[in-house]
Amino acid sequence: MERIEQHACFGGLQEVWKHSSSTLSCDMKFGIYLPKAATQGKKCPVLYWLSGLTCNEQNFITKAGAQRYADEYGMIVVTPDTSPRGEDVPNDPAYDLGQGAGFYLNATQQPWAKHYRMADYIVDELPALIEKYFPANDKRSLSGHSMGGHGALMLALRNPERYRSVSAFSPIVAPSQVPWGVKAFTNYLGDDRATWHQYDTVALIQARHPSTPVLPLLIDQGDADEFLEPQLKPQLLRDACQLAGYPLALNLRTGFDHSYYFIASFIGEHIRFHADCLK
Repeated sequence: MERIEQHACFGGLQEVWKHSSSTLSCDMKFGIYLPKAATQGKKCPVLYWLSGLTCNEQNFITKAGAQRYADEYGMIVVTPDTSPRGEDVPNDPAYDLGQGAGFYLNATQQPWAKHYRMADYIVDELPALIEKYFPANDKRSLSGHSMGGHGALMLALRNPERYRSVSAFSPIVAPSQVPWGVKAFTNYLGDDRATWHQYDTVALIQARHPSTPVLPLLIDQGDADEFLEPQLKPQLLRDACQLAGYPLALNLRTGFDHSYYFIASFIGEHIRFHADCLK
């Protein structure tokens, strides 16, 4: 691994690292905030933040203002990129497919299948790396925004034994039913819609076995979000959770849009939520 950035931030350090990913067959970058407790050698829990379309590891660490809360609660925050990158990695001219738009799944279709295995990267390879080389314990939580909110909810529901809690801002909750998801899933997974359900939060809630562990689930959604009705549709998740008896805290925030102004306004509440669950 190579550290390519380090900045003093509140009581700790904001760093960016680059490493060679065997899962994605390319070099990857990730941001990591190390609170004061971690810099003093204490093993800390980890919140993984998954960003949205067009983003990389920089968006959250420079815009959300999460470091002050992470330092207060002694929490490491890891921010991976949103897709594999590089000249040899397939791409598409559109913003919602290819590099910057990995959708946190394992692609099965060509030309995507070799590199686009973000589900395995986020759940397995990246945590193993963090827990080996940084003062991190094995207590993990997930959060994210938009496409990353989809990733956080979906990966947590698929792997509830690996996480303590999950939250999201403006998530794509039913990608099988909205244009962003249909386009991505068709390209990455093929035309068989039955295979899409394993990466769809609403479908996972509907198919969940009652004996599966329940994770604390928090969602914030702005009512002035331009993507609310065409792409996000939080009511579909609310209805699925009600039918399944799955606890959901869904906050509809008046006047807020899809931007990082929204995230920065409520990130402190999300960090506190995860801190309580990670104790």
